[in-house]
Amino acid sequence: MPDIVKRGYVPSDSREFTEQIDKLRSAGEELYYLINRGYQIKPASTFVGNHYLLSERQRLALVRSISPKDRIEERLEKEINNLKDSVVYIDTFNTVITLEIAFSGSTLLYCMDGTIRDLAGLRGTYRIIDKTDFAVEAIRKILESEGVKEAYFLIDAPISNSGRLSSKIEDMFTDSNVNVVCEVINDVDKNLYTRENVITSDAIILDNCISWFNLTRRVIKEEIGEYPFVKIC
Repeated sequence: MPDIVKRGYVPSDSREFTEQIDKLRSAGEELYYLINRGYQIKPASTFVGNHYLLSERQRLALVRSISPKDRIEERLEKEINNLKDSVVYIDTFNTVITLEIAFSGSTLLYCMDGTIRDLAGLRGTYRIIDKTDFAVEAIRKILESEGVKEAYFLIDAPISNSGRLSSKIEDMFTDSNVNVVCEVINDVDKNLYTRENVITSDAIILDNCISWFNLTRRVIKEEIGEYPFVKIC
């Protein structure tokens, strides 16, 4: 029996992302201004974070939420809304963990490019929890309803329990009309750079892939409904 875990829960989030949201949004406006004038996001976020005395978690939220206007436009141009008879490529840990956090009711960011991102960091470790089944089942429902023909779940080999997650996904898709291939590989990100029909919220992958589908946002809308996203800008 998997552990009952509230993935992504941090007690201080209610203060840092609710009580201090006005301060965070002011910082976000300034960061957005700077990066649209050529400043690199890392030094700019450090500068703004220091000025507003932001925590590390708040600074991470800024960096993950905010992108330059031209990058946002490029990503939105590549977003697709129809997967019928397609082959999709899934950034598995990115997608599963964000959905585990959603089903846990923990902090999620509604970002400027329309993606949903979390504040979790793998750091080489992952374990299956009670929300994992909910996440995989939700992915399955969307893929089936969209009429996807084949789905490649790309799973980072260096991360612990990658093999267990691969087996779980294969088991949960056993009787599905979507043909599933799980690949435990190195450099998942680079493998997705040249693909179309990519499922991820990773900004670098979105900037490099041919096209992408916003599955996480769709799952949350259909399976959870109204969600208390943190929206900075």
